[in-house]
Amino acid sequence: FFSVVAMALDQLPKGWFSEVNSFWPGQAMSLEVDEVLFEGKSDFQDVKVYKTKAWGTMFTLDGCIQVCDKDECSYHENIAHIPLFSHPDPKKVLIIGGGDGGAMREVLKHKGVESVTLCDVDKMVPEVSRKYFPKLACAFDDPRAELIIGDGFAYLEDKKDMYDVLIVDSSDPDGPASTLFGEQFFTRCKTALKEGGTLVTQAENIWIHLELIASMKKFIESIGWASVEYANIGIPSYPSGGIGFFVCSKRGSCKEMARPIAPDML
Repeated sequence: FFSVVAMALDQLPKGWFSEVNSFWPGQAMSLEVDEVLFEGKSDFQDVKVYKTKAWGTMFTLDGCIQVCDKDECSYHENIAHIPLFSHPDPKKVLIIGGGDGGAMREVLKHKGVESVTLCDVDKMVPEVSRKYFPKLACAFDDPRAELIIGDGFAYLEDKKDMYDVLIVDSSDPDGPASTLFGEQFFTRCKTALKEGGTLVTQAENIWIHLELIASMKKFIESIGWASVEYANIGIPSYPSGGIGFFVCSKRGSCKEMARPIAPDML
């Protein structure tokens, strides 16, 4: 029910892409485009890749920016390292969404991690990422990595006490990601985590979606986590230049690191 406008290169005003969407009304991120590298329609969404003038290669789903070369590090590093460093000894990690591979790339920097499973509903996303974003998709070639194409909500149905860390790297709460923002999904996440486990989820922007964030925090807390906290980061290509994460733990607050950063990660 969210209206999206995504224009082909020949329709762009003076060669510009504008991210117009009713989910962030009255504003739009615009980037000058040199070339449309890929246009496709998957079973779930429109998929496009652009070569921009100043921000490198850009990945969009249903007209919404998912990845830009220039600032993807801010999102992927934070969504992975916040929960990984809040856990004293993460061995087994599950990522729901994140089919570009960026979050998985960061998780695999933790040498103690033994396995990372990534479940994304849209097979076109990792396929396109392999071709146009090899610095992200390189994660899929790690022997510890497993890629599953399937619905993340359904995948969690029978999972219990399996994962140390669970990362939900979803798009916005419309289309294929809609089930990843409800109470039943967060309950399944909690069940899938081992004792002391940590969950992090993409949780929109405090300047635009404060009512949504507040309502989600209320029902997430009702599920019975030891701690539910909200982290906010800067990423210029996302709406209002930032995005947040819910950080939920069975162990306690994630504000302090549970282990030091290894020298080879600096």
